[in-house]
Amino acid sequence: MARRSKRKPRLPREPVETTIESLSQDGRGVTHIEGKAVFVDGALADEKVMFQYSGKNRNFDEGFVTEVLEASPLRIEPDCAHFGVCGGCSLQHLSAEEQIHFKQSAMLENLQHIGQVEAEEIFPPMTADSWGYRRKARLGVKYVHKKGKVLVGFREKRNSYLANLDKCIVLHPAIGERLQELGEMIATLDARESLPQIEVAVGDKAIGMVFRHLQPLSDSDYATLKNYAEEQDIQLYLQSKGPSTVVLEHKASEPLYYSHPDFDVKVDFSPMDFIQVNQPINNAMVKRAVELLELTGEESVLDLFCGLGNFTLPIARHAKHVTGVEGDALMIQRARETAIQNGIENTDYHVCNLMEDIKHEPWLKKTYDRILLDPPRSGAKEVLEHIGKLKAKRIVYVSCHPATLARDAGTLVNKHGYKLLGAGVMDMFPHTAHVESIAVFEKK
Repeated sequence: MARRSKRKPRLPREPVETTIESLSQDGRGVTHIEGKAVFVDGALADEKVMFQYSGKNRNFDEGFVTEVLEASPLRIEPDCAHFGVCGGCSLQHLSAEEQIHFKQSAMLENLQHIGQVEAEEIFPPMTADSWGYRRKARLGVKYVHKKGKVLVGFREKRNSYLANLDKCIVLHPAIGERLQELGEMIATLDARESLPQIEVAVGDKAIGMVFRHLQPLSDSDYATLKNYAEEQDIQLYLQSKGPSTVVLEHKASEPLYYSHPDFDVKVDFSPMDFIQVNQPINNAMVKRAVELLELTGEESVLDLFCGLGNFTLPIARHAKHVTGVEGDALMIQRARETAIQNGIENTDYHVCNLMEDIKHEPWLKKTYDRILLDPPRSGAKEVLEHIGKLKAKRIVYVSCHPATLARDAGTLVNKHGYKLLGAGVMDMFPHTAHVESIAVFEKK
């Protein structure tokens, strides 16, 4: 007997009126219809809106605003004409000041309810210019026959189509002002239908672009891309398959790097590397982290999830020795090279997957006075047991997800005998619901 396929729940065709009760941690309005939670894109707390259902699930439904009947006093007019269609931003209808307040509230609520901890001090939020800040992105590329043009940018909300953008005012202007220009250039290529994405990155002095191509490029396409890179002084890379196939085809007049002026450090990187997208906030964040570590020049520091050495190298300027640990072997190799280039000799590096069993790692058998953690969204759960045994006097934790920070803070405080001295948020991603935060712990 053939199984019946599950039918998707039928969505109401007509918009529904409701009053929004609160704002979810992903920046959507929350309401309840017949006792069931509904998350509404584009709505703010205390607003009366009309919304259209976009999805139904077992435990919650989803929708988007079609009309604001009674607006919140916190609502502002978005600066970007594409807001609401483009999926790159979710909070442009909320002022930058209210956005950071919302993020701080999310961090504190998570610490209290998930971690069962409270910070002794709430640090003032770190903010910078909320426009033109994003220096790294993966841009979709699509040739649209009906429009007769190539779209370059981000996907629309609620579907997989690329938004029809002429520019993006959140991206660094060196990229955000070029979207239409890039589309017009790609439209002239034979391979315009087999170029799915461009990885872009902006350094202090140069721009890098990685063009992914699904088919071999013709000689004329190769020449067009190279000429464009030469004319615009862009570091050009081509990628035929996976990340290992990325090849540098044209060097810009300046190398691709970012700097920490307060520490006399320059970090070389490629567009495929992980770097923090917001340079002013990154500089302020590293400076804050070094201050919170309270270094005198005599300390041994352990930097876990060290990446390219974003924290390792500045810390090394003020510590006796820094040990960096990271799961990506290529990033560790670059961190070593960057240390040499910066004349930093008091660091060592280890390749280690910090999400696996690490009890036999040689670096774990040493003693450390300070520890810095900068884990991915999943947090540092797997290494906390070992960190607790190291008994470092101070731990600085940089987080990109408030729930995992709260969970790990609870472990450090309630299991390993630390106290949470302070915590604060950093507006690394303005106009999105992404919450970046920093916390400092001290051994009791």
